[in-house]
Amino acid sequence: MQDQEFRRIGARLHDEGLVAGNVGNISVKVPGGFRIKRSGDYLEDPRPAVLVPFRGPVPAGASREQPVHRAIYGVTEHLAVVHAHPPDAVALSLAVKGPVIPVDCEGKLLCPEIPVVDGEPGSEELARNVAEALTGHTVAIARGHGIFAGGRTLEEAYLHTAAAEHSCRILVLLRQVEEK
Repeated sequence: MQDQEFRRIGARLHDEGLVAGNVGNISVKVPGGFRIKRSGDYLEDPRPAVLVPFRGPVPAGASREQPVHRAIYGVTEHLAVVHAHPPDAVALSLAVKGPVIPVDCEGKLLCPEIPVVDGEPGSEELARNVAEALTGHTVAIARGHGIFAGGRTLEEAYLHTAAAEHSCRILVLLRQVEEK
């Protein structure tokens, strides 16, 4: 059942341009650990997810972003995580000095403030920074890298991802209009 949900959400992320190629990953919390997409798999056509324990060695094949997911589950109440690389969120994260503040109605409702954090992909620094940001928010952007969104379900985490990218797109378009 979870593998079908991974495939369904992965296909939506791909079809809506929130990921390209085999980048991005998704996970769900389970007793004793979490299941995460395999490294190198395409989100729209993944093999069975890898079970990663909360502590101890990481099984071969787990996404290289598993430290971030592990940290999120360790300090937040999120039960699912989506990590995507939507272009407007990535671009905006490189242009802002602080958090992204949505101006559209949906953004104000679903993600009124989006922290932008630093850290290299897969690093412990990124894991700490994203997990800390997600203790009080549903979405954070890793500067120049992508969105991490949490939720009670993969569907909810996906919706937070989509809403954040939509809000970032509005802000990018607004900047272009204001420049003219």
